[in-house]
Amino acid sequence: MKNKKINIILILVSFVFAIALLITNNYYLRKYEYNHNVVINNIINNIKNKDPDIEDKEIIDILNDKNLDDNDFLLTYGIDITKSSISLSGEHIKSSLFVMNIVLLISFSILILFIVYFFNKKKDNEIKKLTHYLEEINRKNYKLDILSNKEDDISILQNEIYKTMVMLRESAENSYSDKVSIKNSLSDISHQLKTPLTSISIMLDNIIDDEGMSDEIRREFILDIKREITNINFLVLNILKLSKFDTNTVTFNKDNINIFKLLQDVKKNVDVISDLKDVIIKIKCDKSINVVGDYKWEVEAITNIVKNSIEHSKDKGEVDIEVMENNAFTIITIKDYGIGINPKNLKHIFERFYKVSESDTGFGIGLSLAKMIIETDNGSINVKSKENDGTTFEIKYKKY
Repeated sequence: MKNKKINIILILVSFVFAIALLITNNYYLRKYEYNHNVVINNIINNIKNKDPDIEDKEIIDILNDKNLDDNDFLLTYGIDITKSSISLSGEHIKSSLFVMNIVLLISFSILILFIVYFFNKKKDNEIKKLTHYLEEINRKNYKLDILSNKEDDISILQNEIYKTMVMLRESAENSYSDKVSIKNSLSDISHQLKTPLTSISIMLDNIIDDEGMSDEIRREFILDIKREITNINFLVLNILKLSKFDTNTVTFNKDNINIFKLLQDVKKNVDVISDLKDVIIKIKCDKSINVVGDYKWEVEAITNIVKNSIEHSKDKGEVDIEVMENNAFTIITIKDYGIGINPKNLKHIFERFYKVSESDTGFGIGLSLAKMIIETDNGSINVKSKENDGTTFEIKYKKY
């Protein structure tokens, strides 16, 4: 854009110079012709005064003769008509014209040089400014106001630098956020592992120190240790799964999922924990209902939700799973009749490592993973709960 502007200015200046040159040359040409005619007129008057008998026609024929090229007479007086004017006034006019043309040419050249210098100087200043911006960006100063509204090449480059700066700023902010997130996650993981590892250590010390411990108590300790190890294994596996989502390395398949079959597999996954608490799982689902999604990950998500419902149910309680569909959605409702959730805690239950209370035996990671899976598979999940009146999870899948 700037080069186009310079070209337009140079064309305009050249045009003005050409007009000035034409006007000047035309002026001096007219002046030279007038002077020439005056000289000829004076010569004719002198001839007629000295020779009254000469006819006008003879003089006119001489003036209009195109074949007159004899220069010998004037050469005797040092006048070469091919190089100089006959009269001194005519020679003066020619000299003035030459000088004026030289002045115009020099003025034009100076003006062109000034325009080129002015724009190059301006361009150099803008390049220095951009260099300064880049130096500041290299120093991690991402708060520069360098966005330009112009459309020339330098401004386009400046805007591209601005875009790069914004990208680097966002990357730096995300990097800092990731570091804080990793720090907090490691702190949470450390806290989550501390309790079961401490419990395992205490139980092992009891087994080692008490040689007279009965086989029944020893067996209970060993089963408790196994349960804690299972919980730690569950935590580690789920953290690994979450990390896949955090790093965007999860690929979801688009399977045709039969919901009844999926719920049967979910039920098998939680049979052990439901048996321990003597919780009955009731499933109400038409065997023909299907959704589109990744079967393996959906089993993982629904299992985590049902497991959470069982853990918060009362012993010998019940968890109801019902599947319905309408024109837009397939809806899975999972309801328990347990202790419920306080309203102030309800909005946090899908947050990673969040626990409803200190007595909560879970790790606060299963529901977070379930939500990520369902939403990645173009679904949604909502929860309703009342204290001492149970909790209901509602999962919606869009119909394709």
